[in-house]
Amino acid sequence: MLGTSGEEERRLVLGVARSANDNAWRERLSASEARAAMAISQLHGLPDVLARVMAARGVIPDQAPDFLDPSIKTLMPDPSLLVDMDAAVERAADAVQKRRKIAIFGDYDVDGATSSAIFAKYLQWLGLDPVIHIPDRIIEGYGPNGPAIESLRQGGAELLVTLDCGSTSFEAFETARKLDLDVVVIDHHQVGETLPAVRALVNPNRQDDLSGQGHLAAVGVTFLFLVALNRELRRRGAFEGGQQPDLMALLDLVALGTVCDVVPLKGLNRAYVTRGLAVMHQRRNYGLTSLSDTARVSGKPTPYHLGFLIGPRINAGGRIGDAALGARLLTTEDPHEARAIAERLDLLNTERQAMEAAMLEQADAEAALSVEARDPAVLLTGSNEWHPGIVGLIASRLKETYRRPAFAISYDEAGKGTGSGRSISGVDLGKAVRQAVEDGLLEKGGGHAMAAGLTVRREKAADLETFFNETLRQDVEAATAHRELKVDAALTATGATLDLMELLEKAGPYGAGHAEPVFAFPAHRISFADVVGKGHVRATLAAGDGSTLKAICFKSEDKPHGRMLLDGRGRSLHVAGSLSVDTWQGTPKVQLRILDVADPQKVRI
Repeated sequence: MLGTSGEEERRLVLGVARSANDNAWRERLSASEARAAMAISQLHGLPDVLARVMAARGVIPDQAPDFLDPSIKTLMPDPSLLVDMDAAVERAADAVQKRRKIAIFGDYDVDGATSSAIFAKYLQWLGLDPVIHIPDRIIEGYGPNGPAIESLRQGGAELLVTLDCGSTSFEAFETARKLDLDVVVIDHHQVGETLPAVRALVNPNRQDDLSGQGHLAAVGVTFLFLVALNRELRRRGAFEGGQQPDLMALLDLVALGTVCDVVPLKGLNRAYVTRGLAVMHQRRNYGLTSLSDTARVSGKPTPYHLGFLIGPRINAGGRIGDAALGARLLTTEDPHEARAIAERLDLLNTERQAMEAAMLEQADAEAALSVEARDPAVLLTGSNEWHPGIVGLIASRLKETYRRPAFAISYDEAGKGTGSGRSISGVDLGKAVRQAVEDGLLEKGGGHAMAAGLTVRREKAADLETFFNETLRQDVEAATAHRELKVDAALTATGATLDLMELLEKAGPYGAGHAEPVFAFPAHRISFADVVGKGHVRATLAAGDGSTLKAICFKSEDKPHGRMLLDGRGRSLHVAGSLSVDTWQGTPKVQLRILDVADPQKVRI
């Protein structure tokens, strides 16, 4: 793959130097990538628009066939390349063959729930009855803890496998050692040089791991672990005379965790999601099927469905309800139980949305005052009234609104704060949080470049804000120096067809690190626009030849681009966005998801 080219400044698209959202619209393709697109099209007989999308995402001509058919078999590394993988597999294989009790300790987000579910389902296929423990976010906090480990040991567990957590759980694993409970850690979070003493710690982001798989979500690492475990059990003759577990049937859950943890959809991750969406379409997992129906997912599942409809409902359990609901939903073999849990999660998600709206109003007011007073590089907001399970969502909203890293912190009566942070591309938040822990500003904290969690005393919040601003200001300024929207090509409503969508699907799936194509629609008349739902703007775009395209602009009623659409009824505007297929009553239609709008009369000629 080619990296993003910086050999020249991309040309403006439609002359838009400043849009409603203060973006310059620039061609995503550099000159060298345009040449690669031409070569891809000519060598492989591919349509120009598909070749352009591929080249803009780093595909070189020789790689085109493999890119269009991402194979897990081709892209999967030997799991043994990961440090400690063989030790983890050996210990787990021993437990399986000796029919020992295995306890699974997972994180309370979607990545943790899916990781726990695929390991539990694998063990159940082998006739074992594992126990899953997902910690209560409020009572237990993040990661393994002493009381939970003591309870699991008393329940007969002889092996503890932690998934999506555990890389920094020194105290908890000291408790496990005293109880003679073996521990295997499967994780992906960034860690320092010192690691807890356990039987095996598999984490492609540990500093001595050279496997090159640090982009995987925990569920992706867990799947590699299952591949290696299956291989070892087969070598030991465990499957003689019996059918092996169907690992490919677990890829729907691997895709869900991968998309929801917002890891880059490149390499093996892209293969996971591509194949996993196909498995999900077969509706083989009762829980996933029930939640999809409850969330009113229609048509073929897409990363959007996973990330914005299914994932938030699973997360709602960990945020404000029973953290174990997600893992139970994804492992149940009872369709009635699946339906009941799905409906419960849907109700919790509605409750979560109401709580989030109230919290966001307060956080936004605090952030606005902070920006006006001192324009910090990193926002730090907090309140005694906030639910700690929702602070990550608040941080994400603030990051989007103010285009800088943001933290939201929930303080208890004793002044102890539990917070979450979200970053922008180019600013490593996890590294800064780990440094703050080492400097004594935080009681604990960790994460990765784009998201982090922390525990802080209220009296140290001001010093923490100063630290973040001094440490990250230069990176934030560099990352926000140029506000732009990258555009893949210009289209008209006439060209936005199902045939085009079929072509674009070949270069997908799209998500973090593999951007969804953005198209500019020049001077289309806004023949209709109004507000629908919770602040969304829907519109109809009309081309000069009379063809039309339905469009939706999410949560934009009070945003500049939403107001321009509403005020622009009957006028011609430049509109930019991504295309999707909306299936209504069994009929698929192309729809535009508007990202930005510009006035043709105020562009650079």
